[in-house]
Amino acid sequence: MTEHLNAALEYARANRAGFLQEFIEFVRIPSVSTAPEAKADIQRAAQWVANQLRNLGMKNVSVFPTAGHPVVFGEYLGAGADKPTVLIYGHYDVQPAEPLELWHSPAFEPTVRGENLYGRGASDMKGQVMITIKAAEALARTGELPVNIKFIIEGEEEVGSPNLDEFIRTHRDLLACDYALNTDTGMIGAEVPTITYGLRGLAYFELRISGPDHDLHSGIFGGAVHNPAQVLCELIAGMHDAQGRVTLPGFYDRVRSISAEERQELARLPMDDEFYRQQTGAPALFGEADYTVAERVGARPTLEINGLLSGFTGEGSKTVLPAKAMAKISMRLVPDQDPEEVHHQLTQYLERHAPPTVRWELLKMAGGPASISDRHIPGVVAMSQALEATWGKRPLFRREGGSVPVVGQMQKILGIESVLTGFGLPDDNLHAPNEKIHLPTFYRGIEAIIRFLVFVGA
Repeated sequence: MTEHLNAALEYARANRAGFLQEFIEFVRIPSVSTAPEAKADIQRAAQWVANQLRNLGMKNVSVFPTAGHPVVFGEYLGAGADKPTVLIYGHYDVQPAEPLELWHSPAFEPTVRGENLYGRGASDMKGQVMITIKAAEALARTGELPVNIKFIIEGEEEVGSPNLDEFIRTHRDLLACDYALNTDTGMIGAEVPTITYGLRGLAYFELRISGPDHDLHSGIFGGAVHNPAQVLCELIAGMHDAQGRVTLPGFYDRVRSISAEERQELARLPMDDEFYRQQTGAPALFGEADYTVAERVGARPTLEINGLLSGFTGEGSKTVLPAKAMAKISMRLVPDQDPEEVHHQLTQYLERHAPPTVRWELLKMAGGPASISDRHIPGVVAMSQALEATWGKRPLFRREGGSVPVVGQMQKILGIESVLTGFGLPDDNLHAPNEKIHLPTFYRGIEAIIRFLVFVGA
């Protein structure tokens, strides 16, 4: 084991320049899953990933069509039935690059500046996909892979993975494994290796309020017609109380409490109020008073307003009483909350509080359950050892505030746990202009996954 591990690590170090050039090729493909005009680029990215899997020796490599964008699959089962099978998940699609004028270099012309590679998808998550592929390549080029490996790389994560659930259900046998490796999370800092064991779920809605059948003159009709924009603001304001708690009926009924052991582990995280102030630029933090900020962003549910639209928003003035108002609303959910039940709770709130002077419509846009994984399964233990061997320090365990729906889907459909880690950093500008990945951490990530696969196989 030690000989093969050392050879694979040396291979990875000797081939860093080549890895970087391939990585740049990958990021250059504008595989924006939300853009209909990018369909050809999505296909090109899927084929690019498939070719990478073929080149490192994966068998049965396929680009499976779905009702949306394709899923790339490949497997190696040569380690034998006595070795575990690891299902490696990733996605090749990326967010739109707009606003383009805020990029310091073009979003799809990857550029190295200092220790970082800048480009859309560099961190989320083409860099993470490359880390797993190149770790497997390093092991395959220097001996036999120490475990059985299956790759599933999708192209719709950035639009909520609408077709992945069906793909997993109809390919249960193909995806059968002992546990999954998912690198779609991140690190707290470049010197702080991190394992995520909990992810919040998501429920996303669009709330539409309408009143008159057309925009009105606010001088002639103001005071006679209830303004939909005002109604929307009042409804939104009522969704939280003065302590920051969500007021939807029954919202906290299923929320799982945080154990004393978890609170102790979360307290190790170097993410206090000052950390979040520096990360956000906010003058002060906000949230439930009985919980630390690490607990609020990982283990407590939220309701956030993601966007508002109504009336005249151009320069200058226009005295209009708008006919319509709209808000985008998302909720981050924790274990045992159900997105469907939360939908019902929001509907109940609106039924109780929306005045009869307007009409309202609630559209359900997306949803997925929260997930929490066992920190003591062999895969998590092996990852902890691999990160410690690479960084020279014990990793931190955290509950992530974001959502990765596939983790819950794999738990429910395949009955497997996921090992969640990643090598992106808090300042990587995910979903924003000037997205980047820290290259020294990228290379360390490859070495960590090499060690993980070896330790799992042992």
